[in-house]
Amino acid sequence: MIQASNITLRLGKKALFEDVNIKFTEGNCYGLIGANGAGKSTFLRILSGDLEPTNGEVIITPGQRLSVLVKYDEYPVIDTVIMGNKRLYDIMKEKDAIYMKEDFSDEDGIKASELEAEFAEMDGWNAESDAATLLNGLGIEPELHYEIMGNLNGDQKVKVLLAKALFGNPDILLLDEPTNHLDLDAIAWLEEFLINYDNTVIVVSHDRYFLNKVCTNTADIDYGKIQLYAGNYDFWYESSQLIMKQRKEANKKKEEQIKELQEFISRFSANASKSKQATSRKRALEKIELDDIKPSSRKYPYIDFRPEREIGNEVLTVEGISKTIDGVKVLDNVSFIVGHDDKIGFVGANEIAKTTLFQILMGEIEPDEGTYKWGVTTSTSYFPKDNTKIFDTDLIIVDWLTQFSEIKDATYVRGFLGRMLFAGEDGVKKMRVLSGGEKVRVLLSRMMIENSNVLILDEPTDHLDMESITALNTGLIKFPGVILFSSRDHQVVQTTANRIIEIMPDGSIIDKVTTYDEYLESDEMARKRQAVYSKSEEDEQDN
Repeated sequence: MIQASNITLRLGKKALFEDVNIKFTEGNCYGLIGANGAGKSTFLRILSGDLEPTNGEVIITPGQRLSVLVKYDEYPVIDTVIMGNKRLYDIMKEKDAIYMKEDFSDEDGIKASELEAEFAEMDGWNAESDAATLLNGLGIEPELHYEIMGNLNGDQKVKVLLAKALFGNPDILLLDEPTNHLDLDAIAWLEEFLINYDNTVIVVSHDRYFLNKVCTNTADIDYGKIQLYAGNYDFWYESSQLIMKQRKEANKKKEEQIKELQEFISRFSANASKSKQATSRKRALEKIELDDIKPSSRKYPYIDFRPEREIGNEVLTVEGISKTIDGVKVLDNVSFIVGHDDKIGFVGANEIAKTTLFQILMGEIEPDEGTYKWGVTTSTSYFPKDNTKIFDTDLIIVDWLTQFSEIKDATYVRGFLGRMLFAGEDGVKKMRVLSGGEKVRVLLSRMMIENSNVLILDEPTDHLDMESITALNTGLIKFPGVILFSSRDHQVVQTTANRIIEIMPDGSIIDKVTTYDEYLESDEMARKRQAVYSKSEEDEQDN
């Protein structure tokens, strides 16, 4: 059990949290939700002991172990994972140090014996195999298990640190955006792990599908308070909306009652025969208090892609495209035809392959082999995964966006920025100083203002808060044109795509007209995927 007791955190004059009292108990997974800036990650830091609150305390059941993500770049991967159980790791190192002593004494022998007993009691002999199981489940290949952390790429590091947090069955597990940088297969593995996890989990995530799958409770941060709801994200949304509706209806009834009392008092206060009744109603009026209903701090952008012209039957033909990146063939003889009703979700663990395909289709790089042809009626808008070059400019937002608008009017352009929550002076911010979420919203503004009939989006939900992801999801569902996209957000893929193309480790593809959930449940697809993945692993071992 972990409990926040009267927690207050002040940043200058502003109180981020005010007298928060909440208890997280065993056997439950709590989704910690709230708007950007509400303090989700900060609250996790307070719970973990990494940040001292202004007032209040965090109480943890004595003897229970808490685990949270921390970076260890200088250690081997397998050691980093085992560090998830600090006491076990310390015993391992202390034992090794004793056994390596040249002047091994009787006292050393007694100490080593005590450590061995504790090591066995903690199931230490299975530590490496347990760590390897976690790493394999998250997609970290065995050849990387003894690599130094600093040599791994960003996605691999995140997976290792997640394995570290999960290792050793901690009593309390704090996870801040654990699905970031995980591919959909790794997310599915993590979902199953947490569903079967018996201890306390508190997780921050912008992935609605993930929260719905794993969470038994939802803790909502709004206006410095945390309200606990039983149930997952969807249950919280329905419950919070119902509560708000009931409070508004109750206030409406009170307002009607106040009006009636005021009218009676106004009419009869001077009437001697009615004076007692008027006085009684004055007392009743004084007792009526309207509920103070604050609007949520959450803000939803408005995302609406409207193509300027209807798309024809010939959209895109891809024939035999192959591409090798850094000696690895990421695309191998890829061919497919896109129809005018297609919304294609590109999935698969190899993110480089998906990005490479999109870059080829947008003319940014050339394929080694093969061709592609866009239909004459098509116009494309592209959301790149790496937008570093785009924002390397001293232009302000409104001037940059005006370049892509047929109507060169600042007021017109600011209208699109306003939809994306850039209010007032935000439009004169320089492009290079924007945050990750702001950059995404600017790029989506560009896609709206271009009025294209084909959208290509490479991981557009990265850096977005829950409200923006929901708005984007709605915009994609409503879009009448063609969409080619990749996303780590399961719900976006499931609700947007009517066709799935999975790029396999060998660069080939599986192409099926289906929803994402139906694709995952398909026995035929499972066999094909297993065959390709097994062949890929055999080829790696042979090399």
